[in-house]
Amino acid sequence: MAAAVLEKVGRVAKITLNMPSKLNAMSLPVADAFGEIVDRLVQDPSPYGAVVVTGAGRAFSAGGDLAWLRARCEDTPSRNSVIMHDFYNKFLRVRTIPLPVIAAINGPAIGAGLCFAMACDVRIAAKDAKLGFTFVGLGLHPGMGASHFVASVAGYETAFRLLASGDVVSGDEAKDLRLVSQVEKDGPSAVAAAMALADRMAAQSPVAVRATIRSLRMKQEVGLEQALWREADAQSYGYGMPDMLEGLAAVEQKRKPDFQQYETYADAAAAKSKL
Repeated sequence: MAAAVLEKVGRVAKITLNMPSKLNAMSLPVADAFGEIVDRLVQDPSPYGAVVVTGAGRAFSAGGDLAWLRARCEDTPSRNSVIMHDFYNKFLRVRTIPLPVIAAINGPAIGAGLCFAMACDVRIAAKDAKLGFTFVGLGLHPGMGASHFVASVAGYETAFRLLASGDVVSGDEAKDLRLVSQVEKDGPSAVAAAMALADRMAAQSPVAVRATIRSLRMKQEVGLEQALWREADAQSYGYGMPDMLEGLAAVEQKRKPDFQQYETYADAAAAKSKL
């Protein structure tokens, strides 16, 4: 079974992340299958006028794959920085599709899963969906463009609140915070609304819509590459820290983390020399 599936519905390309048993976690199999679909759409978008991305089962995407994250903790910072940057782009290549992309958030969108949705052009969510950038609760700097896209879409203060607290919000609250533009009563309704919006976009002039996409994305992407490298570098040294190991253990043991890495920036050696 493919980890991501492309279905043609009229002139809409419906992409479904298709690992429901793992809540469509942002794993390498999903990344590879999604990448193959993106390549097809970039090479020949002519059969389509818009794209809807959603998740199979009860989740949009529950975020990072824990086994893969633990493997990062055993790797070097210099390697992890490049590995993370490359991993982000496996999903952020969604922005190379020359068609409007709507994320239908049918259920939980957590961590990297929500970052992926933020990289889409429009988001429609189920009102009871849970959305959160929960990186700091794992002991990790936000990644996959979170520090760029959240501020771009919802503003600095909302970005700061959500990224620094790890708060998980409902679809209704996400709309109030401007993370999503529309909410529907449940997951199927969110997908249906996204498909209806995609149909309206697909009925417009393809030349005009594609030019509009280029204008809006170019403006939004100013500073994106710098943000991605900053995130990759910050995550790369975070993987070697005790906080990250504690965060992973807490998730695996289904308990609250007990972070203890409270540090001072004072130079202990310099302070001792003054005694």
